[in-house]
Amino acid sequence: MKLLLDESLPVKLKHRFIEKGYETFTTRDMKWLGTKNGDLLSLMLQSNFTTFITIDNNVAFQQNFNNYPMRVIVLVAHDNTYETIMQFFETIIKKLSETFTGVQVVMHPDY
Repeated sequence: MKLLLDESLPVKLKHRFIEKGYETFTTRDMKWLGTKNGDLLSLMLQSNFTTFITIDNNVAFQQNFNNYPMRVIVLVAHDNTYETIMQFFETIIKKLSETFTGVQVVMHPDY
């Protein structure tokens, strides 16, 4: 599984996914910082990404990801700090093990 982490997520989160066995890149790694979601989707498909992880709640409304063979995980939390995301990291990993396409939401337990 090849993951792309949105630019709004902490870069060091990448290493936690790699430790779990996921091939993981950030938009910075791919030199896609600032790329609009429609263009980002095309680039992801061309680069064989299977999953996009973001904290941008609007992404689900900006593109119809159900028409594409990829998954989007939208994280919902009070902020996007590494410490906050790590509080529900195992829930994110569990979601990655599920079979789905389109958009799925993973919420911080205190949200």
